[in-house]
Amino acid sequence: MLARQFESDLKEIILEAHFESIEQVVEELSEARYIADRALATVLFLADRIEKPIFLEGEPGVGKTEIAIVLARMFDTDLIRLQCYEGLDASTSLYEWNYPKQLLHMRLEEQSKTGKDEIERIIYSPDFLIKRPLLDAILRSEDKPPVLLIDEIDRSDEEFEAFLLEILSDFQITIPEIGTIKAKERPLVVVTSNRTRDVHDALKRRCLYHWIEYPSFEKEYGIILKRLPHIEAAFAKQITRFIQKIRTEDLLKRPGVSETLDWAQALMAMHKKCLDQEVVTETLGCILKYQEDIKKFKQEIWSDSEQQQAYI
Repeated sequence: MLARQFESDLKEIILEAHFESIEQVVEELSEARYIADRALATVLFLADRIEKPIFLEGEPGVGKTEIAIVLARMFDTDLIRLQCYEGLDASTSLYEWNYPKQLLHMRLEEQSKTGKDEIERIIYSPDFLIKRPLLDAILRSEDKPPVLLIDEIDRSDEEFEAFLLEILSDFQITIPEIGTIKAKERPLVVVTSNRTRDVHDALKRRCLYHWIEYPSFEKEYGIILKRLPHIEAAFAKQITRFIQKIRTEDLLKRPGVSETLDWAQALMAMHKKCLDQEVVTETLGCILKYQEDIKKFKQEIWSDSEQQQAYI
């Protein structure tokens, strides 16, 4: 009896899943112009199958946020983004009452001599509710589960982390004036962190974890070709070699994949087909974001002709 029930539950999970295999995840991500290794594809596959949030950590610009954007596009569903920051709390992430609208409606109802109980029932209805990302994700699951991106959780306070634990556990909230609202189907949740501070273990335990490394030469080269199909292959290799080399330097902020793509796009806009001393100097601001790094690169590296040859 238990075996039959287990098989029935397993079939139901498989029918609801978006992916049939890890290989399919890799293939569909590639078609969506996102190059993923098997380890990341496995995490995405399991998150889809067992309805677990995904916790992605890594340096800025390695493609953590892009995962959520691509998944929403692949699943043909909404992307709901909660951008975290210091001071973020329940009211700004969950819901708020539209007090000006409630006050105006109360005055109108009082003029029409509506009873007090009836006024309260009206003004504390969903029509006067301002939906923030977390509540929005719960309500939209009635039609089609969205992808919920909780971006840069490490920028928020520990108090918000504790509040988030409750949401991720049951995906339901209780609004005193309305009642309990529960998601019909769980959204696919992607939580990202740049690791500017340690995130509590209790939050990580509720998620499938993956660290996204800076890409290898082959992977980054493939990303450039996927995202910028009109670029010449030899030029893409030269850009990739330069970026891979500059990441080995002792910099305040090493360039991520987003900077690589921005730089390649900028060079194409300038109708450049190869790197040289002049164009690198002119466009350093595309890949280095601190004046200290730019100054160090120009004085300690780019002023040496032998060093330049190693880069280009």
